[in-house]
Amino acid sequence: MNNLSKTDTDLASLKQYNQISYILYLVGYVVGFTWLIAIIMNYIKRDEMRGTWLESHVNYQIKTFWISLAGYVIGGLLAIVLIGFVILFVVFVWNVYRLIKGLIALNDNKSIQV
Repeated sequence: MNNLSKTDTDLASLKQYNQISYILYLVGYVVGFTWLIAIIMNYIKRDEMRGTWLESHVNYQIKTFWISLAGYVIGGLLAIVLIGFVILFVVFVWNVYRLIKGLIALNDNKSIQV
């Protein structure tokens, strides 16, 4: 099915899928591995969301994941000289902010700036 023929049911299903992936990213702070499931989900459904307002959300989540991962790696490596703890905290706050901002926009049926 091409993106031009998406029905309201298709979009609702993709929206729910997107919502679940946002939640999995956030739950990852407690459980520790659900972020991996979420990024895989994003890549699997990315093509289905092309051309819809949901495409911005999947791209936003993917970008947030990779930038956060890089920040956590850099912060972890620099933790030995203490500045890393500041970096880890800033990345955490930035990541949670973006995920909540995305969830709110998704709930309001709005696209989000990548």
